[in-house]
Amino acid sequence: MKVISYKKPSFKNFVDEVLNFLNYLLNFIISFLLTVACLFFITPSLSQRSIIVPKNKNALQVIDNKEVFLKTVKADSNKTMISLRSFIPLLGIELRYATKDNFVHRRMYCGKIKDTYLRLPAAKALLQVQQQLNTIGYGIKIFDAYRPYSVTEKFWELVHDERYVADPKKGSGHNRGIAVDLTIIDLKTKKELDMGTGFDNFTDSAHHDFTALSATVLANRKLLKETMQKYGFKSFETEWWHYSWPDPEKYEVLDLKPPLTPPTGECIKVHH
Repeated sequence: MKVISYKKPSFKNFVDEVLNFLNYLLNFIISFLLTVACLFFITPSLSQRSIIVPKNKNALQVIDNKEVFLKTVKADSNKTMISLRSFIPLLGIELRYATKDNFVHRRMYCGKIKDTYLRLPAAKALLQVQQQLNTIGYGIKIFDAYRPYSVTEKFWELVHDERYVADPKKGSGHNRGIAVDLTIIDLKTKKELDMGTGFDNFTDSAHHDFTALSATVLANRKLLKETMQKYGFKSFETEWWHYSWPDPEKYEVLDLKPPLTPPTGECIKVHH
């Protein structure tokens, strides 16, 4: 009768088996994480690349079609345009370019416009600004936010000077829905805090580094600047009222008409 001998496994063999199993497990986890990364990062970028945005006469990509815009929002929800009036409680809105009370002395927006817009991250940050100011009895008033690209073109025709208006060859933060012109108001009186100059004042006294102002004015500007910067906005050196959300290259220039009533009186028509 043949005798079958039993050989006890060595400790070394046991360790090798454990290491092989751990190596297999590690490779599985890495493969799983790479698959997840592809789903969350590579797939959206491919979807984004499939969105074709034609270039205009200035070789600038401008979205003037709402279907195309909605595709970009589907690919990246941060590109959603948010109604500020409905999103931010106690918000003051006085759209100067919907009136003749501005530096060109004519209406640049047609119709009875009562609302304005910002991209989702900028709108969320502006809500935080409002909430902080509310704790001391203040709030914000908007002079302008999203501005259709065709209005910027009209500005350029009227004032061909980049010190005062954006060059249409580049587009602006307003066109991308990430810039806002604003001030602070007292919630009880609805009066604007003294900032030393009015909106759209193009003298040196509107600059952030201009200090030949009263202590009250300097304190008011400081409050606005520090609160806006706290929540991620960037200031514009020559305009105390102008702030923008960072990374403009992430957002396309838009030329989309917001909900407007039929134009009346003298104004610049917004196309599309």
